[in-house]
Amino acid sequence: KNAVSGSGFVITSDGYILTNYHVIEDSDSIKVATYDGNSYDAELVGYDESNDIAVLKIDASGLSPVVLGDSDNLTIGEWVMSIGSPFGLEQSVATGIVSATNRSQIMDSSTDAYGQSESTVYTNMIQTDAAINPGNSGGALVDADGKLIGINTLITSYSGNYSGVGFAIPVNYAMGIAQQIIDGENPSHAQLGVTMSTVNKQLAQRYGFAVDEGAYVSAVQQGSGAEAAGIQAGDIIVKFDGQDVTSASDLTIAVRSKSVGDTVPVEVNRDGQTLTMDVTLGSDGGSQAAETQQQSQSSDGYGSMQDYLDQLFGGSQQQDDAA
Repeated sequence: KNAVSGSGFVITSDGYILTNYHVIEDSDSIKVATYDGNSYDAELVGYDESNDIAVLKIDASGLSPVVLGDSDNLTIGEWVMSIGSPFGLEQSVATGIVSATNRSQIMDSSTDAYGQSESTVYTNMIQTDAAINPGNSGGALVDADGKLIGINTLITSYSGNYSGVGFAIPVNYAMGIAQQIIDGENPSHAQLGVTMSTVNKQLAQRYGFAVDEGAYVSAVQQGSGAEAAGIQAGDIIVKFDGQDVTSASDLTIAVRSKSVGDTVPVEVNRDGQTLTMDVTLGSDGGSQAAETQQQSQSSDGYGSMQDYLDQLFGGSQQQDDAA
């Protein structure tokens, strides 16, 4: 494989390291160089591809783990620093501010710059203008006190290099996933229990839907919170936890930003009638394969709407989302 450099940080004194999944994806071997000049062979303990998080382990003891901050209490405008190895320049630090919080997006495999085979859901990301460049991925974003608040992960740039807009995964969320991995568990995420397609004006006009935006439910998973609450195939989800749903991606992000066991109001349009149901979110069990299997098993539930979507998007380009 071609060598790829990235960053990471120590989270336990006995050698657990947190980084981005795309930094170590498809690696045959992983080497870790620490700031004290030592080099270690690293073991991949586990990863959560859909959240772009990976945990490594090196054979070391007495390390100084990063001091954790609180990403839930960030203030827009507060000073932060990005730490990592941009362009292979180790021990680089850049300063900036928190430009925004709660930025969310989905990167599909067809557009992901790192060639990931699954869609990656980034929820409630920290936006910063502290410089993030290739090689910074997986590195620490710290506050003015040097406490970890995020994992440097993405940039928005036409050139592929720093342009003043970077994003970090919040530490509170990332550490929860990391602890599951360290404990030998499959990382779990909140799940509504539906597969869906985006409703737009074109589809609404063709099929006579009462609404022209939302998430059309093509199938409901047996035993899910959606089924228990009474959501049915053919419903159009128009609001989730009081927020408008304008697309299937909107709903996927909204669900992922919640926790397993949360109960949220979901508003659906069913044959022109508006219904509100309280749905207790379940868990996807952390299995990436389960989501794919759910989509394939529900293919018989699309009916004429999927036939139209195939025509509209050329058959292979449209894919229903799962939430």
